[in-house]
Formats: sequence, structure tokens, C-alpha cells
Amino acid sequence: MSSLFTPLALRGVTLPNRIAMAPMCQYSCGPDGLPTDWHLTHLGSRAVGGAGLVMTEATAVLPEGRISPQDTGLWSGAHVDAWRPVTAFVAAHGAAPAVQLAHAGFKASTYRPWAPESGGVPDAEGGWTPVGPGSEPFTAGYRTPTSLDEAGIAGVVEAFATAAERSLAAGFTVVEIHAAHGYLLNEFLSPLTNHRTDSYGGDRTARMRLTLEVARAVRTAVGEDVPVLTRISATDWVEGGWTIEDSVVLAGELASVGVDLVDASSGGVSVEQRIPLAPGYQVPLAAQIRREAGVPTGAVGLIVEPEHAEQIVAAGEADLVLLGRELLRDPYWPRRAAAKLGVTYSGPDQYARAY
Repeated sequence: MSSLFTPLALRGVTLPNRIAMAPMCQYSCGPDGLPTDWHLTHLGSRAVGGAGLVMTEATAVLPEGRISPQDTGLWSGAHVDAWRPVTAFVAAHGAAPAVQLAHAGFKASTYRPWAPESGGVPDAEGGWTPVGPGSEPFTAGYRTPTSLDEAGIAGVVEAFATAAERSLAAGFTVVEIHAAHGYLLNEFLSPLTNHRTDSYGGDRTARMRLTLEVARAVRTAVGEDVPVLTRISATDWVEGGWTIEDSVVLAGELASVGVDLVDASSGGVSVEQRIPLAPGYQVPLAAQIRREAGVPTGAVGLIVEPEHAEQIVAAGEADLVLLGRELLRDPYWPRRAAAKLGVTYSGPDQYARAY
């Protein structure tokens, strides 16, 4: 029996397998942040391909929380209506539709990767002034943020909760909070970027406060049956930054306020990071959090071979394997993995001749 193809129960949702599509920005909306036919095709094909959980890109809870002017959002009723065809198609083909709720913080208002320009987008081109824990930009060329006051912080918490409510109306059955990769919640967590002296800065407990407030508000908003995941950067990969030991503590606190699984990524908060890239390089982070915090985890990062994914779950290093670039290359990776692992895994009737 394959461990990778064992169902995973998270509250009121049971995933048919342990394969998840990681959130990957598509930068393909108009300035209104509404998903398009591209998103229906992009996410829908991975559901047809057999992933048990299909997650959106970072979906902004506020307009100023977008990474680029072309990012998706969930800050209005129009977004709810636009997401419904996407979630309905994903669910109809056996996958759990998941949304990653996000706020880009001081990394907001930047050009999408293939634009001829780079760095911060000016107001004249549809950009805006970002916000952050302080007034220092991410790096040269990025826009200078406005430091959030306590009223602004409360507004962010409320925006996450409201977007979580909208996500249910839009048909999502799983919600992930984005607290990784140098975006707003990660900026508050890391001592490299949070230099505040109020109750949201200083020691680790204070730096964790915003993330835990968001997690608590999202759990309240979605009720008891909806799984809530949180993606974290388990280490900054910078001396003096956030560490895996910090993440073990954070994971336990997240679980105490209703988070069901910690999606363990890393890095993104500093250009000084030195990441030891290799197949499965972040798996030990997920494994340590799972072991020491007693919290279910997801592993992500250069996992490409079915046998490797199988070993991760079978060895108890993580409960879920998230694939990013590999699912961009091959939307049908889960069905190929099933064949390689000797699992009978039926596809859509339209594709039956291929199995």
C-alpha cells in the first residue's frame, strides 16, 4: 500500500491522497484582481491530473496586499463570484480546492517577473505605497513602505478574517494563511525585519503576535469543520534571523489556536539568505517541526520523483507533499506517480483509454 496515496483527513475534509499543488503566482489578472480563464485552466488541469489538494496562488486580502498589480484577490463580492467556477471545477474532479490568503507587506507593488522593468511599480503605472512592520524597503529598487500602526494591524487581521469568510462563499474547502517568503506576516516574525518596540515587536512572543491573531481570526471565521493551514518560512537562512527552533515554537502556538497543518517552506525575508538548494532541501524542516511540535506538516521544495515523495510520507517526515515547479512541468504527475508506485488510480472517463 502506498503511503503517498493514502487519504488524509483534516477536520471535515478528506484528501484522496497526500499530493498537493503548492501555491504559485501566475501574475495573470487585471488590476481588479479577478481570476480569469487562465486560472480555471491552470488549477483545473491539476485537479484532473490527480492532485488531492489544489491551492491557488497568494490571494490578497486587501488591494495593497498584492505582490503585483496582476495578482488575484478576495477583498470583494466580485472576487467570490469570479472564483466560484474555478472551485466548482476543481471539486468536480476530486480535489479539494484551497485558497492561500496573503498580504505581501513591503514586497507589494512590484513588477511581475517577466516585465522588462524590475522592483517597485510607481503609482503612475498602477502601483501603490506598501505597508510593513517598519519603514525600511525590502531592498534597493523596492518601494518604501508605511509602518503599520495598531489600527492598521487590526485592519489586516480583520481583512484576513473577512477574506476567509468569502473563501467559503467562493467554494473553497481549505484555507491556508501565508506567513512565509518575506511577506507581511513573515516580516513581523523575523528579527531581521521587525524592529518595532511596541507589543508587536521585540522578543519572539511579541513578533509572533500578529500571525497568531490572524490564525485565530481565520479559525473563527471559517468555523470548526474547515481545515486551516499555515505556510511559514521555517528558517531565514541568515545568521541572527528566524530559526527552525523558533518555528517549532510557532507551530505549537499555531496548533493551539486552530491551525491543522504547518506548510514548511523557508527564506524570502532577506537578500542575504544562503539557501542550500538540493532535492528535498526543506524536508528536514518539516520533519523537525512534526517531530518536536507534534503538529502535522507539509513538505515542499525540489521534490520531483514519486519514490522520494513516497519515502517522505512513509518515513513520517511530513503528512503532505506539496509540488510546485514539478506540477508546472507535468500537470499529470500524480497519475504518473501512481503508475510508478503500483497504485490503481482511475482518471476521468474521458482519459480512461490512457490508464
